[in-house]
Amino acid sequence: MSIARRGEADGSRGRAPRSARRAAALPMLAGLVLPAAARAADFDGASLSPLWGLPFAGILLSIALLPLLAPALWHHHYGKISAAWSLAFLLPFAAVFGASLATAQFVHALLYEYIPFIVLLTALYTVSGGIHIRGNLHGAPGLNTAILAIGALLASVMGTTGASMLLIRPLIRANDNRRRRVHVVVFFIFIVSNIGGALTPLGDPPLFLGFLAGVRFFWTTQHMLPETLLLVAALLALFYVIDRWFYRRDGVQPVDPTPDSHDVRAFGFDGAMNFWLLGGVLALVLLSGLWQSPVRFDVHGTEVGLPGIVRDLGLVAITLLSLRLTAARVHADNQFGWEPMAEVAKLFAGIFLTIVPVIAMLKAGAGGPFGAVVAAVTRPDGQPEPMMYFWATGLLSAFLDNAPTYLVFFNTAGGDPQALMGTFARTLAAISAGAVFMGALSYIGNAPNLMVKAIAESRGVPMPSFFGYMLWSVPILLPLFILVTLIFFR
Repeated sequence: MSIARRGEADGSRGRAPRSARRAAALPMLAGLVLPAAARAADFDGASLSPLWGLPFAGILLSIALLPLLAPALWHHHYGKISAAWSLAFLLPFAAVFGASLATAQFVHALLYEYIPFIVLLTALYTVSGGIHIRGNLHGAPGLNTAILAIGALLASVMGTTGASMLLIRPLIRANDNRRRRVHVVVFFIFIVSNIGGALTPLGDPPLFLGFLAGVRFFWTTQHMLPETLLLVAALLALFYVIDRWFYRRDGVQPVDPTPDSHDVRAFGFDGAMNFWLLGGVLALVLLSGLWQSPVRFDVHGTEVGLPGIVRDLGLVAITLLSLRLTAARVHADNQFGWEPMAEVAKLFAGIFLTIVPVIAMLKAGAGGPFGAVVAAVTRPDGQPEPMMYFWATGLLSAFLDNAPTYLVFFNTAGGDPQALMGTFARTLAAISAGAVFMGALSYIGNAPNLMVKAIAESRGVPMPSFFGYMLWSVPILLPLFILVTLIFFR
């Protein structure tokens, strides 16, 4: 059955009068949010008004605009703003559909999405923050290009957040005697903070959500390697040309702010044992995807499997072990702090909750409230259009947030991981590529973008404004994305 027709079939259910629907309390499939999930209580997305999507739109617009329009308000109250949007969905939903159904949705979002997501990000953030690269490198074009290439490789192993936090400080230190450094950080955001993380679920949050939904761990490695290699190679070549031109034109400052040391021990890693803990993170995520266990626990309608519990507890243990074993001096040298993770945790709590009705309406297909969105990414014969999925997912990821955007279009495409990995593999690749690649178009496209900007500014790099950054990203990245479309998704 085609995706569009399957959506129509889903949308034809539950057309009873509203009073009857309330009385029946509508048993619900937990697959409304993640199709691999266990069964919970169901409600009919086709019967919902698009107004139910306002809290989701509100929190994403708050993330996009308030840091620019009211930075002081946002910095001090972003947690309260996220909670307010969450309640703007949850309380009316409970009033209309009943407290039991609202609680089931809350528990499902918490146990099946939010906790695994935050636990993994916290482990990667903590472990990478416990590794300090010491020593003074010299930021010549060849060395800078090599660091960006290494970062691209590491991004799919330790996540775009982990790789960015590990390498941005030594890269800035290596170039602190250069007159122009903005382009170095901008290309770092392109390659390390975004595109390099496209090959595994560890690389970028959207892919981890796909992994939780049932996409195999190495599926993206097999199906997105050519696109990723093309973009990374093109960007590295372009960066080398630009950096070499600036280097030859400007030279370096007479005095290096980071003088060389004649001690052979000046170069190396502090906190290197965290590399072993990073291997433990990878092993636990792989284990949870490969281990099939019949042991499941029902929590208010949501089944939680034993492999997921072992993975999350193991990641918590690794986080605590890293904090215990890493010397305080290493964290001080890395300027390690919890504020970035606290912001992510508070904001995504609201995102994962308010996205529930949006996904339900999208899963209702062409007959649902968002039928126009489904039609825009669907061919006349009912088959998905990979090119449209790539651009729709990507452009929204650039200005909202790539993790929930991925989740929305994953479900728009039917939400069945087996079908998406098989018959509709190009569509899943297009969704994955759009979410990961186009997060580089703006500062708000991916969490590490703003982290890197903040670190660079604290080290004296005059980073461009929001729109100034896009004067770099749009002319450089959009032609490459068009090339990717013509080669892989047409």
